[in-house]
Parts: sequence; structure tokens; C-alpha cells
Amino acid sequence: MTLDTRRVGIALAGFCSFLNLYAPQALLPALAHDFRVTAAEISAVMTAGTISIALTAPFTGVVTDMLGRKRVIVVAMVLVALPTLMVALSGSVQEIVFWRFVQGLALPPVFATALAYVGDEFPPAEVPGVAGIYMMGSSLGGFSGRLIPGILTDLVGWRWAIGSLALLSLLCAVGFGLALDKERHFVRSEGLKASLRQMMRHLVDPRLIPLYAVGFGVLFNFIAVFTYVNFHLAGPPYGFSPSMLGLIFLTYLVGSATVPSIGRAVARFGRRRFVLGLLILWGIGALLLLTPAVWSILIGLTLCATCGMMCQGVSTGAVTATAKEGRSSAVGLYMTVFYVGGSAGASLPGLAWAYGGWPATVAMVLAVITAMATVVALFWRDPKAA
Repeated sequence: MTLDTRRVGIALAGFCSFLNLYAPQALLPALAHDFRVTAAEISAVMTAGTISIALTAPFTGVVTDMLGRKRVIVVAMVLVALPTLMVALSGSVQEIVFWRFVQGLALPPVFATALAYVGDEFPPAEVPGVAGIYMMGSSLGGFSGRLIPGILTDLVGWRWAIGSLALLSLLCAVGFGLALDKERHFVRSEGLKASLRQMMRHLVDPRLIPLYAVGFGVLFNFIAVFTYVNFHLAGPPYGFSPSMLGLIFLTYLVGSATVPSIGRAVARFGRRRFVLGLLILWGIGALLLLTPAVWSILIGLTLCATCGMMCQGVSTGAVTATAKEGRSSAVGLYMTVFYVGGSAGASLPGLAWAYGGWPATVAMVLAVITAMATVVALFWRDPKAA
């Protein structure tokens, strides 16, 4: 297999994960209407998936450090299709929440192991760029997971829309299995106890903790913005339909185009300076979300999506480069914190929304961006300075 083919496989892993994870976002107003629940109540559909990922991601890393990479990813990509189908067949919000939780259990073996594969199988100088390709696949998956159900919901209903994603997941599993070679540089962990000790070392590593903190903020803001903007634009004066809400995720495509340049940007500016610049642009994008014009809101969403994806690409690449051993467990811990942030981003902004609507939700996002910038400025160090 060529190096380019392996990169396609890594992109497919990211695509499959985020195709499923964020799929209900554009459908939330329709689901809330069908099941007669509030915005804060239906947001549990998003929280369920992210909290199950947060609970299992580090242990997934421990297991894959013992079992290997490729076969774990392929099996998980196949398994994720089942709860996706069951979501489409659910008869209540509670059932959807349950199957979304189960779905989340199958996702960490995909993305945590894929990023560990990148750290194992690619030269260190190429890791940021390949992590960027993973993020490109993730952004395309996130876009497709929102756009496809949004359009199909208007045409055939949300059940068929979600069901179509189960088929796409199976196709991704086949493509991934054909694209990637079996790992060649994987070093099997000495056992469960050794892996757990390694994970605990990662948990207290002062080089990794600031990276984990930024991961928390990245998904907090992603979920907060791209969940509650649906309610903002579905309400007056905009009145967006599910298809129109799905189309706003075209903003993801800009992120998909720019994320592969992460490696060059990090090499030129350094991690710390580059991410600080991204966070400033992210704050500007969040402020644009408060403007009334749709075109201005779309520019704000584009900045939020692009800066968030690039921050994620830098921080995940930094984790794989920093953790010299037990990369799956290091990435798994990162993903735990990342998805705890996502769970908080689905629930806490609901309180802000109930209290002060969209402006209060955006204010919470700006506060988190400020906290992230503080962590990066004070605690991030570039490799040469370490």
C-alpha cells in the first residue's frame, strides 16, 4: 500500500466517527417538535453520545495498546452501524438517548486508535499533517452527517435519514479495511496493569494536561455553537427548515480545505503562537454570530468551524507526538476530556439559552475561548522550547 492510500484510510476513520456523532444536530428542532420537548430536553440526544465516549475512551486506549490497531478499528466501524439503525427505529426521546449512548461506546475504538496508528506508523515530521488529514475526514464526516439527514428529513422523514447513515458506516468500514496496511511499528503493551500505569502517567504529565484542557474547550464550543444555532435559525425571524439547517454546515467545508495545512503552519509559527492566533479569530467568529444578517452569521460559523478544527488538529497531533509510549491511552485520555467538554457544551449552554437565549449562549462560548487562550499562553510549550 502506498502512503497516500494509508492517508485515505485515516480520513475514512475520521469521516465515519463524525458522520454519526453529530448527525442529530440539524434535526433537533424537528425532533423536539415531534416528541413535544424543549430545546434543553432534546439536547440530551447529543449529550448521550459524548458522555459515553468520555467514559470509555481511556479504557479503549488501554485495550488497543494490547490488541493492535487496524482490526480494532474495522470491527468498531462495523459495530457503530447497529445503534445508528436503532436510533432510526426509536419511538421516544428516551430510546434515542439510550441508543445514542450505545453508539458512543463504539466510536472511541475508531478515532483514538486511528490517531495512535498515525503516531506509530508515520515519521514524526509527518504526524501533524496526517493528523490534519484525519481532521479533514472528520470535518467532511461532520458536514455529511448533518447535511444528508437534513435534506432526507424534508424528503422522507428523519427515520430514513438516520438509517441511511448506518449504510454509509458499513461502506466506510470496507473502505478503511482495504486502504490501510496492518500496523508494522506497533509495540504491544505488556499487559493491562502496565497499560493502566502508563495511562496514569499520561494523566499527570504536565506536558499533556494543557493539551487536554484545550481539547475540553474545543468540543464544548463546537457543540454549543452548532447545537443551539439550529434553534436560533429555526425560530423567528429566520424559520429555517431541516434542509436549510443542514446546509449551514457547508461552513465545515472551509475547515476541510484548510486543516491539511496544519503541519506547515505549525512548522512556521510553532504550536503556541499558531493556536493563540486561531483563538483570536475564533472569538471574532463567535461575535459575528450575534449579528442579525444570515450572511454574517454564516461567516461567523465558518470562522468557528475552521478555527475549532485547526485547534483540534494541532492539539491531537501534539498528544501523539508528546506521548512516546502508550499512544492509544494518551489519545484516549485526550478524547475523554474532549468529550466531557462536548457533554458540557450540550447541557450547560441549555441553561444559558433558557436564561438569555442566543446572546447568553454566545457569551458562554466567548468565556470558554478566553479560558483556552489563557491556558495556551501560560502553559503550552513548543518542542524546541521544552
